[in-house]
Amino acid sequence: MTMTPTPNLPSPHLFALAGAVRNRMAPSPTLYINERVNDLWAAGETVYHLGFGESRFPVHPKIWSALRDNADKKSYLASLGLLELRAAAANFYARKLGMPIQRDQVIIGPGSKPLYFIIQLALEADLFLPTPSWVSYGPQARLIDKPVYQIPSRADDGYPLTIDAIDATMRQSANPSKILLLNSPNNPTGQMFEPTFLGQLADYCRTHGVMVLSDEIYSLVPHGHRDHRSMARFYPEGTVVLGGLSKHLSLGGWRLGTAILPDTDEGKALMRALRVIAGELWSSPTGPVQYAGIIAYNDEDDIDAYIDECAQIHAIRTQYIWQQLVDAGVFCAQPDGGFYCFPTFNQWQEPLAKLGITTSPQLANYLLDTYQISSLPGTAFGVDETELSLRLASSYLDMETDAKAEVILAAYRANPDPAALMAEHHPNTREAVRRLGEFMENLQK
Repeated sequence: MTMTPTPNLPSPHLFALAGAVRNRMAPSPTLYINERVNDLWAAGETVYHLGFGESRFPVHPKIWSALRDNADKKSYLASLGLLELRAAAANFYARKLGMPIQRDQVIIGPGSKPLYFIIQLALEADLFLPTPSWVSYGPQARLIDKPVYQIPSRADDGYPLTIDAIDATMRQSANPSKILLLNSPNNPTGQMFEPTFLGQLADYCRTHGVMVLSDEIYSLVPHGHRDHRSMARFYPEGTVVLGGLSKHLSLGGWRLGTAILPDTDEGKALMRALRVIAGELWSSPTGPVQYAGIIAYNDEDDIDAYIDECAQIHAIRTQYIWQQLVDAGVFCAQPDGGFYCFPTFNQWQEPLAKLGITTSPQLANYLLDTYQISSLPGTAFGVDETELSLRLASSYLDMETDAKAEVILAAYRANPDPAALMAEHHPNTREAVRRLGEFMENLQK
């Protein structure tokens, strides 16, 4: 009889290590809800998808052509990014942010998300996050055992970040090296920081030697009543600005992000460290996408006009949802940019408790199961679970396909009136809001 050799199995200690990671981490909430909704759609279920923040406009024809024309660019490129692309990005953000930026300050990555990770990996610093903040900042730090401190804020005030709260939280850390991660316009609230506050914050960070990572990926999706101001204009020597193509040009799946480092000796030292880490992690971002990115970042009038056009439509859709929530009596700070609202349902704690709902995850599950509305709970953004907050994204509904998005673009170009655009071309958004209103009416019975 021929004996089958026993395979050499991995040490059980390897599985124990993986288990420790699994026990500390969970799948990304944004990606999880999108996968869950897609599964429900595939099963024939009706779901009104307010849970995923993906900009859905078609690829601009010039950028599409540039990707096609450079599909033969198959060789490895520099780990920091294609020189021509770094120069184009530097010029682009210098114009948009109103500050001098040189090519050598820019690193290109496969999305801004990996850039946050390698910057945290390069710096021996504790991480400080405002509440609420985007779902991946904290988990990335925990993956490399970096301490994370959540800066508290009050839901009843619209979750404002204050210098006093920052200072009190930073005093909890004995590490002299500290990173403050900002996001403006904010995901999930859509709010921007006031210039006066940014000036005060710059003074504080300068005095205490705090490095700022400023996530400004929504900076080119402002709403008409606000202008974006970069933290780097107030604190250029200590701010890293991160961005990319995903939001203002609807290119999330292309995975091209940028980081702009300070033009200082410390910034140059950080760039050298990032070059080493990037070379080990991704070698170089995807070649054809980088070549197409040169066109995306060039001073093209029609692309600039398209960015502005898409931003205005995002604003109309987001402000519509916000206004409907406020009219229904829900507390929700007005968004200044991006495509999110972050309402709080604390005033209905008693009737919700009668339904067995005492946490934001329970509230999100109830809305999905009972009203077919997908959302993300406040806990995904660092908010205490007893705060009954949800993030609602305006970017997906009625733009599920390029064809639907083209119809909305054409309608806006023909008649930019917000009321007409929402009434005539957003049946799913209006139905989702109607169902939210029905939910709140039932709570008051």
